[in-house]
Amino acid sequence: MSQDTNHVSDDTKVSMPIRNIISIVGAAAVSTWAYSGVIERLNRIETNQEVRKEAIELNSEFRINWPRGTMGSLPDDAEQNREIQSIKLEIERIIEEVEENDRWIDNFEPPKEVQENTNRVRELEIKMAIIEAKGS
Repeated sequence: MSQDTNHVSDDTKVSMPIRNIISIVGAAAVSTWAYSGVIERLNRIETNQEVRKEAIELNSEFRINWPRGTMGSLPDDAEQNREIQSIKLEIERIIEEVEENDRWIDNFEPPKEVQENTNRVRELEIKMAIIEAKGS
């Protein structure tokens, strides 16, 4: 054996069937494509996770600060608050007016006929209760 046959260089010739070379190139291409797909999927999942995390943080901030009023209020809320305040003042005015003019309520007494009819109805109710008690 000569030394040239044991020495490997860039001029060394290798004989291999073409189908093996195509198989190797195909396997490398499929492996590269699959690897790229896995990396793309991982990147998409990580991005979605970060977006959701940020959305959750913003939602938590909104959920806590909105009821406290630290995030401001909607224009409709401000208008409703003005209307509620106006109604509140009107009710207070009406109550004050009623209290000033309620002497007739304090001194109210039904007419004599109404009082007599009320007494007669009470007597009749008592008599009916007695009759029902005797019948039982």
